[in-house]
Amino acid sequence: MEAKRNIVSERPTEEMVEDVLSVYPEKARKLRAKHIAIKDEGSTCAIKSNIKCVPGLMTARGCAYAGAKGVVWGPIKDMIHISHGPIGCGYYSWGARRNLTRGVVGVESFSPMMFTSDFSESNIVYGGDKKLEKVLREAKELFPSVKGFSICSECPVGLIGDDIESVAKRMNKELEVPIVPVRCEGFRGISQSLGHHIANDAVRDYLLGKKERPEEVGPYDISLIGDYNIGGDVWSSKKILEEMGLRVRNVWTGDGTVEGMMAAHQVKLNLIHCYRSMNYICKHMEETYGIPWLEFNFFGPSKIKESIRKIAAQFDETIQKKGEEVIAKYEPIMQKVIDQYRPRLEGKKVMLFIGGLRPRHVIGAYEDLGMEVIGTGYEFAHKDDYDRTFPEMQNQTIIYDDATEHELDQFVNRLRPDLVGSGVKEKYVFQKQGIPFRQMHSWDYSGPYHGFEGFPIFARDMDIAISSPTWSLTKAPWKIDKEVRG
Repeated sequence: MEAKRNIVSERPTEEMVEDVLSVYPEKARKLRAKHIAIKDEGSTCAIKSNIKCVPGLMTARGCAYAGAKGVVWGPIKDMIHISHGPIGCGYYSWGARRNLTRGVVGVESFSPMMFTSDFSESNIVYGGDKKLEKVLREAKELFPSVKGFSICSECPVGLIGDDIESVAKRMNKELEVPIVPVRCEGFRGISQSLGHHIANDAVRDYLLGKKERPEEVGPYDISLIGDYNIGGDVWSSKKILEEMGLRVRNVWTGDGTVEGMMAAHQVKLNLIHCYRSMNYICKHMEETYGIPWLEFNFFGPSKIKESIRKIAAQFDETIQKKGEEVIAKYEPIMQKVIDQYRPRLEGKKVMLFIGGLRPRHVIGAYEDLGMEVIGTGYEFAHKDDYDRTFPEMQNQTIIYDDATEHELDQFVNRLRPDLVGSGVKEKYVFQKQGIPFRQMHSWDYSGPYHGFEGFPIFARDMDIAISSPTWSLTKAPWKIDKEVRG
């Protein structure tokens, strides 16, 4: 294993990419070549994205159901989110995202729980509308404090034609709480990105603007959009914004509430963290309610400082002054973290393959620790994501869209990073190869990683992953089998 770790790494070149893709049939090879680029001096971002995967190439993408229920709706804490269909999708998505909430479970918070209509064969044949009505009645009877329901449909529901809209309309009158049908069958679209869009449309049509707060909108009222409170990220971000003098009236959707979603149009500014999942609703609110929006990045002290000043510039001198005070307060604290971990992590190389915002947003946090991101890519990005990513990357960086298992494995083994950050599907593959790994979808049971509270945890976790003696003690399973056979 040690011999393998000491192999001299290659530089990312067009020839290397061609060699990696050479195992594919010609048609697949030509298509996949368009999804990979190497940033060089003067090069432009010309990466194909947001198109159908090639069958048989083992994509890591999620589906529309994952984007709608798992990302957008699931974190709203005082709603019950029903996975309408066979039990597998609901069970698999149960708690996987680590969207933390405050409140008594079963009374004020239902996000940690899993609700499903649990389709059987008879429901596939005869339909599941009646069963869905029964589930809604039972859930309301068992949990009378619930503030609303979402009905997140799975693939069979769309195939058999269940009318979840009419069920929602009838039960809304009977139960007297908002019931939102979300047509997010997994087969829709080409990735979970469409699920984000479907979920945003459902919020727009059934919740947004349906309630007014009794008090007037304050000059510093804002919404935090596209933060799902993974490992407590929302709470860390809110602390910074509130110390600046801003009032966070609503979060979409981490630790969020039905009331907050309904009155979300009553703010002065929308701050968007995950552009990919929430740009749709921000653009709608700008067009409909005249609310401007701004993308920000709270990963690592450099980007936090930059974002604080960018946010403060949208307000008056009072907020701008408080923003500088926040920076001055935390700068020495962050410097101590950098002084502790940078000598251990300086020059270490990282490769990323994640979804949402992280392939570009976390780059600054790694650079604050002296680390270098030598490769990054998205599972389900659109062109505007890569347009935002390209300026963040150094020259000689490889960028890949919807990378296959073969491609990612080859890039890692040729470029020899010191750390890989990706999802759970990739985690154990690279750990078995003796390569340090962090699960960057849900922070590997850690967090928060956002904000001034999150950066020390981020730095500690990266150091633990890379510096652990485990990797020198681990042997790949295929090497152990060879020794046993002797």
